[in-house]
Amino acid sequence: MIIMVLDTKYHDIRKTSLYHEQEKKLSHKLFLQREYQSVHLEYDKEMDFYEAVKTGNIDKLEQIMLPLHNEKLGKLSNNLLRNLKYHLIVTIAMIARFCIEGGLPSETAYTLSDISIQQVDVAQSEEEINDLHRHIVFDFATKMKNMRAIGRFSRPVIKTIDYIYDHLQEKIYLADIALAVGLQKNYLCTLFKKETGASIFSYVRKLRIEAAANMLKFAEYKPAEICQYFMFSSHSNFIKVFKKETGFTPEQYRKKYYRRHWNRK
Repeated sequence: MIIMVLDTKYHDIRKTSLYHEQEKKLSHKLFLQREYQSVHLEYDKEMDFYEAVKTGNIDKLEQIMLPLHNEKLGKLSNNLLRNLKYHLIVTIAMIARFCIEGGLPSETAYTLSDISIQQVDVAQSEEEINDLHRHIVFDFATKMKNMRAIGRFSRPVIKTIDYIYDHLQEKIYLADIALAVGLQKNYLCTLFKKETGASIFSYVRKLRIEAAANMLKFAEYKPAEICQYFMFSSHSNFIKVFKKETGFTPEQYRKKYYRRHWNRK
């Protein structure tokens, strides 16, 4: 019993000591910032950035997004690379939560956040971190922009898009989509083209190429494996469609963007 009391007192004293030490550091840091007029980014401007991502406002992001080494973002580590990593990890965590507020499914947001932070963790240079910063921010923003666009579609078209996303790695048949949506095939095709500007299968092809491009950027799958994964009829057909959509063959795209070049196109 005496040992437990002493142990409790020790922890109380230690917590009090840590608290005073933290307060001392805080006071000293605030004094230096006032003295040298070095202050953090204004709260309103920081919120403007996260709101721009949340609403998918790409144009505004281009105007207000600050580089990670901007002094107004604060200093989290004396090590330059680690400081950039810490800032980007905080940014990713904040963005994920803002996007969930904006309607992005939480599992999608958290999974994308996890993948992004893992990429930050293995980055080896300031250039990689800066490229990742831009790619991740605009990736989230683009998803939010696309989601808001989907919100303007009719319910049958939204259900069609959901079906396509859910079956992207499977053979997709128009009859199955029409059955799932509850419309006749011809009417569904006309409605989809009218609202999206694309046929159903050109939309499927576009989504598959976007997913394939991300796998070439961030994973180690071979083009032939990705071709099979997304059910392309042949490797030559995959190369042809990929080049038509991106301007590159899968191999060229991998060489240009894998690991070292993660800028948004």
